[in-house]
Amino acid sequence: MADKPLIAIVEDDPVLGRSLRQRFLLEGFRVSWFTTIAEARGALSGHAADLVLSDIRLPDGNGGALMAELFDAYGVVPTLFMTAFADLEDAVRLIKRGARDYVEKPFDIDALVDKVRFILGESLREDTDPFASFGLSPATLDIRRTLDRVADLDVPVLIQGETGTGKDVAARYLHASGARASKPFVALNCASIPESLFDDALFGHEKGAFTGAVARQPGLVEQAGDGTLFLDEVAEIGPVLQAKLLRLIEMREFRRLGGTETLTTPARFVFATNADLPKAVAQGAFREDLFFRINVVTLDMPPLRSRPAEIEPLVRYQLNKTARRMGRTVPELDADVLALALSDKWRGNVRELVNRVERAVALGEEGRVRMRDFWPDRIAHAVENLAPPESDLSLSLVRERAEASHIRAVLQQAGGRVQDAARLMGVSRTTLWEKMRRYGIESADDGK
Repeated sequence: MADKPLIAIVEDDPVLGRSLRQRFLLEGFRVSWFTTIAEARGALSGHAADLVLSDIRLPDGNGGALMAELFDAYGVVPTLFMTAFADLEDAVRLIKRGARDYVEKPFDIDALVDKVRFILGESLREDTDPFASFGLSPATLDIRRTLDRVADLDVPVLIQGETGTGKDVAARYLHASGARASKPFVALNCASIPESLFDDALFGHEKGAFTGAVARQPGLVEQAGDGTLFLDEVAEIGPVLQAKLLRLIEMREFRRLGGTETLTTPARFVFATNADLPKAVAQGAFREDLFFRINVVTLDMPPLRSRPAEIEPLVRYQLNKTARRMGRTVPELDADVLALALSDKWRGNVRELVNRVERAVALGEEGRVRMRDFWPDRIAHAVENLAPPESDLSLSLVRERAEASHIRAVLQQAGGRVQDAARLMGVSRTTLWEKMRRYGIESADDGK
């Protein structure tokens, strides 16, 4: 069994250093904690850490000097800097010299743990958790935590959201998180089969039920057993089948086509749709009583464009995953590719992102992902919008603009209340205030 990743923490503050060491040990990493550059240099002589988490200002020098030494000795070692607000310019310079990223003190330790996992690329979660990419932003992390809470509750769950936002991932995560994890997970896209075949697909048939029915065939409800039945695009089924589905949910009873025996199911029901179900009910296209039955626990999967904090780690996670699956070396990602990814509208959501990554890994050359690999349809647009002659739109600036846009959107959602916005973003109120001050963002709390 391969060793767990080693994290080298270089932090002279005893309280923070001890806290970080304890947390990463609890997360399953190997951890070495140093309080000076000299200590780290001596301990790492002859072998490199998998990731270095370092303060910038240390008693015997600048963390950037240690990074340079490690780069000279071992090549690029993933390095993440912790910085105070006054050191932000140093942090940006260190990123230009090869550091992977920085976090600003005070930081949210949960967010730091997730950042470390995905900087590593081959983290413990990625190896053992197929849902490692689910929950990278505050919005989807909140959904993941809600699913954890209801995983063992026998209630219907409705997942709403645009096409490609990951509703199926959320459904599979719900199944895997509870006592039904070892049981079948059976999925059906209600829009993918004709209505005339839907009854048979869902409930099965008896021998002789129709021409060609030469043997009894169990439907998906029976195949699910005491596992999970996931019906995607549930708004697409017609009125007759809606009535049968209502009976299935309320009474847990059904009959095979051509059968007289009433069967029961212990399966858990999960539904998904990209439709506006209340509107469909108002228009008479969807039964109101069925809507009330499936609308017990409802989750809204946000579009990718509204969760910019998720884009970079999701791109890198998919790069690692796809490269390993294709038996290739994980390619480097050109900065302009990522810059456009951070500013794009992502109309196809996560599905579009995954498709672009797979194409880039398959067609890319020389271990790099370039604009022509990732954005072949957007090159002219990218040049026009990301690099106008009068501006210097660096990757760090694009990140800042994306973060500022996200903060404004969350503040609007929270009615301008900073405390509520901080809770939605998963950061402290102080951290959000500092970021708002940096970006010149005002709120309803100003002046109070």
